[in-house]
Amino acid sequence: MKLLNELLSSRLVAIVRGITRDEARVAGAGLAAGGVKLMEVTMNTEGALDIIHDWRSLYNGQARIGAGTVLNVKMAKEAVSAGAEFLISPNVDLNVIRYALEQGIDIWPGAMTPTEIVSAFYAGAEAVKLFPMASLGLGYLREIRAPLNHIPLIVTGGVSLQNIAEYYEAGASAVGIGSSLLPKDALAAGDANRIAESARAFVQAAFKPNP
Repeated sequence: MKLLNELLSSRLVAIVRGITRDEARVAGAGLAAGGVKLMEVTMNTEGALDIIHDWRSLYNGQARIGAGTVLNVKMAKEAVSAGAEFLISPNVDLNVIRYALEQGIDIWPGAMTPTEIVSAFYAGAEAVKLFPMASLGLGYLREIRAPLNHIPLIVTGGVSLQNIAEYYEAGASAVGIGSSLLPKDALAAGDANRIAESARAFVQAAFKPNP
């Protein structure tokens, strides 16, 4: 199960954190209807394993479901058992990378420095999450891409509909988007249609036509 091509073609990952199982059903319905192909729930969300299981049952074949904030092998095993198709972490843990590769699961670890990025890549991660992007800034992304343009980078933090193009222009292969993708009032109201509209706008902004 290799999802790198899907990541590079869709160019975005939806990140869901800190919501209830019922809210996740609304969020998932909206995101999937809006055309989001990669949906992640963070493992520090209460009931994360139930949400992963629900999403796999509801959107299998329509969207790929992953687990985020995977900090150790125990979390990785739990996420995979629940149905996660990819794993994302905020850090580089070689044991987590090794486990994911053994299971045939995509792993996109988080890194900040050139050493961390290269170490994760040569350990087997086909893409690396540059984190925390909101603090590092676009200038850092541009500088890091120059020597490391062979490593696909997912940037997470600070991405909005207004600035998403700047991240791609600076060299991001994909972006991770959280709160700006899920309007709080729409989520509170259970309005999946509003969430779908928001998701559709981001999907269109991420679309890269063939040259």
